[in-house]
Amino acid sequence: MPSIDSPLGALPARFRRERLLIVGCGDVGQRVVRDLRGRMRLIALTSSAARVPALRAAGVLPLVGDLDAPATLRRLAGVATRVLHLAPPARDAGTSWWRDARTLALMRTLRLRSLPAALVYGSTSGVYGDCGGARVTEAREVRPDTPRAHRRVDAERAVRWFARSTGVRASILRIPGIYAPDREGGTPRERLLRGTAALQPADDVYTNHIHADDLARACIAALYRGKPQRVVHASDDTELRMGDYFDFAACLYGLPRPPRLTREEARRQLPVQLLSFMSESRRLDNTRLKCELRVRLAFPTVESGLRSDQRPNLDPPLAPDAVAH
Repeated sequence: MPSIDSPLGALPARFRRERLLIVGCGDVGQRVVRDLRGRMRLIALTSSAARVPALRAAGVLPLVGDLDAPATLRRLAGVATRVLHLAPPARDAGTSWWRDARTLALMRTLRLRSLPAALVYGSTSGVYGDCGGARVTEAREVRPDTPRAHRRVDAERAVRWFARSTGVRASILRIPGIYAPDREGGTPRERLLRGTAALQPADDVYTNHIHADDLARACIAALYRGKPQRVVHASDDTELRMGDYFDFAACLYGLPRPPRLTREEARRQLPVQLLSFMSESRRLDNTRLKCELRVRLAFPTVESGLRSDQRPNLDPPLAPDAVAH
């Protein structure tokens, strides 16, 4: 294709390289940076000027802006060929408790100039609500039970609206509990040290997990291999009840197993937010992750992930410079 006709070739030379904008460059975003550094131009939105030096040191171009202040986002328009949106909704949405104004503001900004080729949004498996322990595929209807999950559903709608109205290829990753030994709060150790109770086996729920390194690689794969407007479960192969997960971790760390409560006892003794996680039971099917995105899980189970304090020497699932634009 002649350079004058190419979306990349018509730009100044410094912009012809693939450019990834990461919105929400926390722990997982930084793992994406680590995997892609040197392969493409990396840009990150940050609301904190104090983070600018650290992002630059990591090889990232920082852009200061605030998703809660849409006027500060205009610099994001047209800056990237691909976008990874990992920023959560606001914790307190006020009277609009079910809306994610942040994602809506980002989608409106991305429409202002040249569009990205692909967008990946990191949602949550909590959008399904309680499924009674059933195996869940991406075709299951969402039934959010909490304000947090309602806001995620609203964000997914905003992403779909943006994709369908612009033709941008969008992927939605529904993510369960993220863990990693090198992630702050990324293991059950602190909870076990506090002696927080779990449910007794008769009342216990299935819980789903993904290692942070595998999640970063799933994000990269979705940027290049995701099908248009497709939902994918970014979850590992584990089928484990929550109490059994904590029992395994206690054994691994040489700590006492958590006490077990009936559900009625838990309602009286445990915080509401913790109870919300202990009230939803499902087993996520990850066939699309492995077959469509072709992600080979480095840590297929939480047992293998918690046992390993070393990151495996794996290449990213796709080399961006090998992809035809």
